[in-house]
Amino acid sequence: MIEEILPNLYRIEVPLPRSPLKALNSYIIKGNDRFLIIDTAFNREECWQPTISALRELDVDLTKTDFFITHLHADHSGLVGRLATPTSKVYYSEVEASIIGGGIGEGEAHGHWRDMEQYYSANGFPAEELSIALQGHPGRRYSSRQSIKINAVRDGESIKIGDYKFKGVLTAGHTPGHMCLYEPEKKVLIAGDHLLIDITPNITTWLELENSLKSYLQNLEKVYALDVGLVLPGHRRLWNDHRKRIRELQEHHRNRLAEAVAALESGPKTAWEVAPYITWDIEADSWEDFPTVQKFFAVGETLAHLNYLEGEGKVRRETRNGKIFYSLI
Repeated sequence: MIEEILPNLYRIEVPLPRSPLKALNSYIIKGNDRFLIIDTAFNREECWQPTISALRELDVDLTKTDFFITHLHADHSGLVGRLATPTSKVYYSEVEASIIGGGIGEGEAHGHWRDMEQYYSANGFPAEELSIALQGHPGRRYSSRQSIKINAVRDGESIKIGDYKFKGVLTAGHTPGHMCLYEPEKKVLIAGDHLLIDITPNITTWLELENSLKSYLQNLEKVYALDVGLVLPGHRRLWNDHRKRIRELQEHHRNRLAEAVAALESGPKTAWEVAPYITWDIEADSWEDFPTVQKFFAVGETLAHLNYLEGEGKVRRETRNGKIFYSLI
């Protein structure tokens, strides 16, 4: 689907097969002599074909096209290596540029997956299920495989394209260096996965970010202060009232924090043992029925909430026989 949202600003809805996210919103801006594509979908043929078809329909010349990637997740960055040409500039936030290095997969270059396996194992994730989850993880399967020269964007730095002058707004939390784009004159916020309207962004634990939930909540307030008339999210529908949604997201996390505390009232638990006590928006009758990859995301979110509670002095963490347990103070 192609939709012109504002003059020379288009949305392409790219399907994400077998993902609960359903589709990615990729935004295309036509300038005077160049184009800017904001976010690309998974590096898989089912995403490539509709993307290329839509770009042809919009008469986008890839030799005159630059890219801005809001964050390193494969559903936002996977195709950039195939779409970018030698004349393209590929923009990431300065933080994420340092994490992904040459753009080889989602963390492959520095042992990200090995480190995550060790961390999740220590937090109680059973070895057999963990192996399945990591092999099926979309970030491992559908990331860009090409080496890409990255142009780093600092917080507050501008990118101009045609009649649009966007300011980079660093919004760490969903990923360590997630960045939104804000057009103050037109009051448009390209939000990536920092703000979503029909679903809540996944706030997981990151080895590169000490307290991801605290960062996320702080950056919700940062965006709350902006004068926004239209939110262009990474998934699902567009909307106008960003402040109302921010308050809803904050309430959502307060509820999850309360559920994590309640789970620990009966005694110390690993993150794996706390996760079934949390309310998840997924079609499964019980924790046992969760798809294994979704368990990985759920445990990551649980860890983010437990780490937040630890930072607030409500929970303590201790290691016993190589396993990490959380308990109430």
